[in-house]
Amino acid sequence: MSPSLSRNDPVFSVSIAAQMAGMHAQTVRQYDRLGLVVASRTKGGGRRYSLNDIEALQEIQQLSQEEGINLAGISRILKLENEVKKLKRENSRLKSALARLKDLLLEKQAAEGRVFAAGQDGSIIALSRGERPPGGSSRRSSALVIWRP
Repeated sequence: MSPSLSRNDPVFSVSIAAQMAGMHAQTVRQYDRLGLVVASRTKGGGRRYSLNDIEALQEIQQLSQEEGINLAGISRILKLENEVKKLKRENSRLKSALARLKDLLLEKQAAEGRVFAAGQDGSIIALSRGERPPGGSSRRSSALVIWRP
């Protein structure tokens, strides 16, 4: 039993990739030379394309023929799309890291016995034990709220 292939595994020759993408093999080679789709190479120098490469070829074909965009424009579009994907991954990574840091901070504050109060405008204020929130009214409240993370 052979291991399953991923969408990134370069297994298709130029002729098969061209056929799957609906274009001539020479067109695929030209796109490769221009860097629009970069093939992996075999030890003998033959080009090999993945399913993701074939999807990119189909997108290039659609942008060129249906949208009327020239190859320089397509190259720019593909670079910008890759940049957006990278930025989305980085944004997701940073959001996860921020959430972990917030959780750690809350755990640390809870462990230190921090006290929080709500200001008159609804803001949360961190206080030391025994400290009262600033700007309290002349009337004393006996309300007590206990918060535990």
